[in-house]
Amino acid sequence: MVATAPDDETLPQYHIEAQTSLVERQLRSLKHGDAFAVLDSYGDIGVFPGPEGLYFQDTRFLSRLELTVEGQRPMLLGSVVQDDNGALSVDLTTPDIRLDAGDETSIPREIIALERTKFLFRGTCYDRIGLRNYDTKPRHLRVALSFDADFRDLFEVRGSDRAHRGKRRVEVTAENEVTYRYDGLDGRLRTTRLRFGPKPVRLEAHRAEFEVRLKPGDRASIFVRAICDTVDQGRDGAAVVGSALPFTHAAYPSPRREDGHPKGEGMTFALAYRDARRDLRKATANITTIESSNDQFNEAACRATADLYMLLSRTPNGVYPYAGIPWYSTVFGRDGIITAMMTLWIDPEIAKGVLRHLAATQATTVDPAADAQPGKVLHETRNGEMAILGEVPFRLYYGTIDATPLFVMLAGQYYEQTGDLATIAAIWPNILAALTWIDEYGDRDKDGFVEYARETEKGLANQGWKDSHDSIFHADGRMAQGPIALCEVQGYVYAAKKGAAKLAALMGDDILSERLKGEAERLRKAFDEAFYLPELGTYALALDGEKRPCAVRSSNAGHALFTGIAYPERASSVAAVLMSKDGFNGWGVRTIAVGEARYNPMSYHNGSIWPHDNAMIALGLARYGLKAEAARVFEGQHGASLYQEGRRLPELFCGFIQRKQRGPTNYPVACSPQAWAAAAPFAFLAACLGLELRHDRNRIRFRDPILPAFLDDVLIRNLKLGDSRVDLLIHRHGSDVTVNVVRRTGHAQVVLLK
Repeated sequence: MVATAPDDETLPQYHIEAQTSLVERQLRSLKHGDAFAVLDSYGDIGVFPGPEGLYFQDTRFLSRLELTVEGQRPMLLGSVVQDDNGALSVDLTTPDIRLDAGDETSIPREIIALERTKFLFRGTCYDRIGLRNYDTKPRHLRVALSFDADFRDLFEVRGSDRAHRGKRRVEVTAENEVTYRYDGLDGRLRTTRLRFGPKPVRLEAHRAEFEVRLKPGDRASIFVRAICDTVDQGRDGAAVVGSALPFTHAAYPSPRREDGHPKGEGMTFALAYRDARRDLRKATANITTIESSNDQFNEAACRATADLYMLLSRTPNGVYPYAGIPWYSTVFGRDGIITAMMTLWIDPEIAKGVLRHLAATQATTVDPAADAQPGKVLHETRNGEMAILGEVPFRLYYGTIDATPLFVMLAGQYYEQTGDLATIAAIWPNILAALTWIDEYGDRDKDGFVEYARETEKGLANQGWKDSHDSIFHADGRMAQGPIALCEVQGYVYAAKKGAAKLAALMGDDILSERLKGEAERLRKAFDEAFYLPELGTYALALDGEKRPCAVRSSNAGHALFTGIAYPERASSVAAVLMSKDGFNGWGVRTIAVGEARYNPMSYHNGSIWPHDNAMIALGLARYGLKAEAARVFEGQHGASLYQEGRRLPELFCGFIQRKQRGPTNYPVACSPQAWAAAAPFAFLAACLGLELRHDRNRIRFRDPILPAFLDDVLIRNLKLGDSRVDLLIHRHGSDVTVNVVRRTGHAQVVLLK
């Protein structure tokens, strides 16, 4: 998802600037719906330059919020996002404070405790600052909050320059409220309302001051609400009736007493906090859960689950996993599909929402500026000012070569597990349109392979999952010229047509079913002939516009195993290259192997390690019976998670070799959390267990299961197949694995196949 450029010398287009690393300071992320917050460890925003802010619909609605006591920043004692990602909890205390230059220390440190709780709900950021006096005498404190709202588009925050911006205004709109307004060039009025309770003793455009008097042992609280809102006024400034924006969440209303007066910000905070927690519990109430003999893996699985459900957003078509925070908190086609694939056995509702939403946003016309053609599946959507104005092409952008076959592939997997014919029937016209796009627009030169080339200079130059400007190259380092046929995309097309053939038979179109089967097998044969390179023992990264193979050892070949396009006789050789010392660094499989011309362990796509990429590789290895190799990848990724805060796998990390008593090297601007990274642990476990769920056979099958050395037992609760629910205990006896049914409702069969 990083930007591209036409040559190797210019700064990549839509590049994420990195004057500072996201790993220099521990940042905290919260999300609900279309709002997300990036905070420092204090719960503050904008104290130092960086991506911190409160964002709503791709715009920064709050760029500064700093807490001080007597003009000084408190001392940090601890800061943690709660286990379910529901809120940020921060413990602070006052430093030594001199109230008068001639006195000794007027307030000694550590006698006033501050506890801060922040969460997001319905487009609003809630903040409670609790104070308690542990001194033996009363204390009088001046507490201040400094704030600002710059309404910068997310692409501006990432580093894009703009020649013109809209008009910003700020005013004190009530005795306890400040309102920032931004009249955008796109005709939208964006507002941030800051409401305080109790009423500040002094309130200005960018500052609120409070006086807090505490007797010994007394407590007090200050509440802040930052309410984000957007209204489409039209380009002429007049409000557009009925122009509700997608996914908009109304601010949580202030509760009122029976006499009509507000109950206060404290009650508003409490009610919103209660309802936010209920939302979280409801979202995860019926999912499959995992518990193991390894406490560290349990922590990683719990964090992954919490991240997934924080990143889920409700759309008119169901839930959708937004790609990641801070740069990709929106719908991405490819990311959503792959996340849904890896979590299908945990919660098929994610796949259902992804399929329905991508069907609803599927392109229906030719639009070169959006890289769109009829039947093509969405790559990315943005609601910020720059996207609406066309300064970046991402309002509804289709510049991806893989989302369309992946969409069809997911549909086949979803039906195979759930038997949800109603959903498949509803999106069947979209599946047919996607198949038509693959053949008519995807295969530009009618050679049987699907290729990409952007339609305009504003579009992404590389349109696979490795979309950096330098990610597709030849063995000598020369950039590949398009149209480019990627290795993994041919696999996605193969699997899509195989799956669609089954769906076509289900829908009563046997002619189409047989045609798709034949096309898939012809593609498999052509792929082997054109992409397999005996001298490398693996598949080429891509074919360029002249059909010359990019003879580069890459992780892309692992996706050929994932999709099943690889002939069985190729699997061991491909696996050997992936798991060689040049490919596997101890933590995972590198995107590009050591020794290739553009190998760089610090790059985004040319030597780094991505958890989702490794998860798909592990699933591919397991598909061909290479379970020991799959377990080794799982072990490496689990080991990497132990060095991450909260056991959270990031978007990616650097590909330096594993060193004793040191964790993996962080990538400076990696998103964390990232949806498909959060989904990866579930894919690793499914790969090792050989887990298959088939509704048509009413069967849960474990095919030649294995558990890595760090897991002795795994308890899977509430595994669903049709109307059946089972709890299963998997136990490792040396190299053998047993599966015991602990609880079962329904008649699903559980089969262990060696």
